Amino acid sequence: MNPGGYLEPIRAGGAVLWREGGNGLEVVLVRRPNHGDRTLPKGKPKNGEHPIGGAVREVEEETGLVPVLGRRLPTRRYLKDGWPKRVEWWAATPRNPGGEIDYEPNDEIECVEWVPVERAGERLTYAHDAKVIDDFRAGPARTFPIVLLRHLSAGDKRSWDGDDLLRPLDETGRADALALPRVLGAYGNLRAVSSSAARCAESLLPYTVECDTGMRTEPAFTVGRGGRGHEVARAREAFTRLLDDGLPTVVCTHGELVPELLTEALTRFDAPSPQRRGLRKGSFWVLHVSVDGALAAVERHHVRE
Repeated sequence: MNPGGYLEPIRAGGAVLWREGGNGLEVVLVRRPNHGDRTLPKGKPKNGEHPIGGAVREVEEETGLVPVLGRRLPTRRYLKDGWPKRVEWWAATPRNPGGEIDYEPNDEIECVEWVPVERAGERLTYAHDAKVIDDFRAGPARTFPIVLLRHLSAGDKRSWDGDDLLRPLDETGRADALALPRVLGAYGNLRAVSSSAARCAESLLPYTVECDTGMRTEPAFTVGRGGRGHEVARAREAFTRLLDDGLPTVVCTHGELVPELLTEALTRFDAPSPQRRGLRKGSFWVLHVSVDGALAAVERHHVRE
């Protein structure tokens, strides 16, 4: 290929599955007979599959363990047979308590094993996998997510004759709402808090049903009543209270408030602010917070990617 050209990278996703063993942290490695290597569980998403859902599915298929995603780890890029490859990584814990492995060996994966994290790097075949372990060890293992979601598509409010707080999701928004549980569910069971507006509550409804979790509405996260300045102040105070609770949470609100709430969180954690803080409809920020109250990672996604 000529210098200055571009090759679309192969995209994949995986996780560093970890648990607390008797002698400290352990992580999962897999051995692939066809490649003669030992690596971390990962794989390519299927056509149309969300990167988050693809990573969860591939890890489960290769280990028999359903991962609950924790903090985002740095993306790793390397060449695979001369072609660029890009792998998205997360820390993760097994959904089943204890993480006991019950996996039938096959032609793709012949062994799934827990190993002490201190020994994982030397047992991995590839240097780029060893760097992923280094990334994992460089930050906190245990974190909890705070998800900040802008409500899904609800059409043009100029075509709605009723109270704007009652404006429902449109066809695209309803389809995205049905897809949202597969994405948010990757982060475990989240406490759901919504604006009082119908389009926000409807955005989270399929998630709460599928994941069997409750939802409460928070007037402070609602745009459309009172002066905007008062709404912003109340919203930031309410968001701070949620952060103080230290619980995995998803908040669904309006585009006007997303930058304000994100700024409130980043200021609290003494973290820099991105140039673009707002979100398009159906997008969300995930703030990964360590158990000692520090910001461990931030990522942004759309319900359909």
